[in-house]
Amino acid sequence: MEPENQKKWTTIGWCVVVVLLLVTLGQLWFGGKKKTVRIPEGDWAKLMLVLETVGRDYVDEIDQKAVTEEILPGIMAQLDPHSVYLPPVELQEAEEDLQGGFDGIGIQFTVPNDTAVVSQVIAGGPSEKAGLLSGDRIIQVDDRVIAGTKTPQDSMVRLMKGKRGTKVDIHVKRDGVEEPIVFPIVRDMIPVNSVDVAYMINDTTGYIKLSKFARTTYLEFLKAALSLKEQGMRRLVFDLRDNTGGYLDQALMLSNEFLEKGDLIVYMEGRNRPRQDVYADGRGSCRDIDLAVLINEGSASSSEIFAGAMQDNDRATLYGLRSFGKGLVQEPLFFNDGSGIRLTVARYHTPSGRCIQKPYGDDYGYDIYERYLHGEMTSADSIKVNDSLKFETRAGRTVYGGGGIIPDVFVPLDTTRYSEYLGACNRQSLQVKYANLMADRYRARLREIHDLPTLNRFLDGLNLKDGFIAFTKEQGLVPSAEDWAVSGELILVQLRALIGRNTPMNDAAFYPIYLSTDNVLEAALKNG
Repeated sequence: MEPENQKKWTTIGWCVVVVLLLVTLGQLWFGGKKKTVRIPEGDWAKLMLVLETVGRDYVDEIDQKAVTEEILPGIMAQLDPHSVYLPPVELQEAEEDLQGGFDGIGIQFTVPNDTAVVSQVIAGGPSEKAGLLSGDRIIQVDDRVIAGTKTPQDSMVRLMKGKRGTKVDIHVKRDGVEEPIVFPIVRDMIPVNSVDVAYMINDTTGYIKLSKFARTTYLEFLKAALSLKEQGMRRLVFDLRDNTGGYLDQALMLSNEFLEKGDLIVYMEGRNRPRQDVYADGRGSCRDIDLAVLINEGSASSSEIFAGAMQDNDRATLYGLRSFGKGLVQEPLFFNDGSGIRLTVARYHTPSGRCIQKPYGDDYGYDIYERYLHGEMTSADSIKVNDSLKFETRAGRTVYGGGGIIPDVFVPLDTTRYSEYLGACNRQSLQVKYANLMADRYRARLREIHDLPTLNRFLDGLNLKDGFIAFTKEQGLVPSAEDWAVSGELILVQLRALIGRNTPMNDAAFYPIYLSTDNVLEAALKNG
């Protein structure tokens, strides 16, 4: 054999040896023969097979609990935006928000300068019984210092919460007292109201603002409505703006209060949920009350069920902006480790037959931003409607499905009072900071104010305009005459409302003042 050919065959021989060696190593790595596993019957079989195999054969010890916590959110994310897995802490917080109460010490506080300042002591709660006062600065909870330590506000809340019957030591600094005061407080059940405020706007018109549909919402509403009717209410402005929903049954019972017997409230239907129709029983206590409903882009779910039932039955006039567009029904499933899921099992339909769920895709979370961007908040003509999803109310008015509830009277976002000065103040929360400063200065006086006329007389004497402008100058913000001409009135209203919140009236002082410049409420009153 020629040397060149010999060299060639020698090279080939070595290649064969290398290949055989690699095959041998491969068999060692993968356990010998190629292993093919038959997938059992069933839609979820491959997933279960992979998990079983990893758990049985993986080379290292696996923290299966941690892996599960990572996998479950990903699975739910493949469904729809409202089907979610909630680990124990998140589920507890979500449930507390809707249960109408939680275990704690019974205060509201703000954190203006890295220190928790008590803004409201809940009447009858553990903190009031212990002697805490609005204006107290919380510097320590048990042995944990929270003042000046950049402790997150949610961490402060968790430190103060706890099982009822347990004790917590709250260390506070109080104006006029040199040494810190320690208050031993026994935690108890703290009620959380969903009716933020209920009051008479004029002799015949009442106003109720509902923040969520919680477990106690229906009873809270009945109590508020009865009080207003006793004061002469014949017309109600029902504010559902930024109400993200909650319990379905509360929305159904509340709708029933306004509708006649046999009126359809809503119907629900899903792949494995047969159609279920819910009708009014005709025994509602507000059937003779004229109704206006305020909605916006933050009104969702149960808020939309109520608004849709009123609109489709021609029972109320809706004012404001297009609602969020959530037409899905979630069913909770709780696990014994404290976690759980909320799974979409059906779609709800308003009486006219429309499902108002907006399309969900990759841009679902940016829908509200897109509405701002494309001018929908300032022009009714910019609202996108789907002509193929056209329905009619009982009186024959056209309504649309597939993307929230469009109000009967569009009221644009009020931009007429905006200035660069106002925007800068908002970004730095200067109105809140100045209101807290004034509340601290006049804390004793504010604690003695229990009605709006007295509050307004007190606020009139504070010269808030000059004081606030001087305060913002210290922060490097000086308004021009034009800035103040555009935004001054709104800023003063904000300040008065925020300071009023520091009285025992709390939101009963805040809202009547704050809403005095609200263009949506103004439209509802004008058309009433």
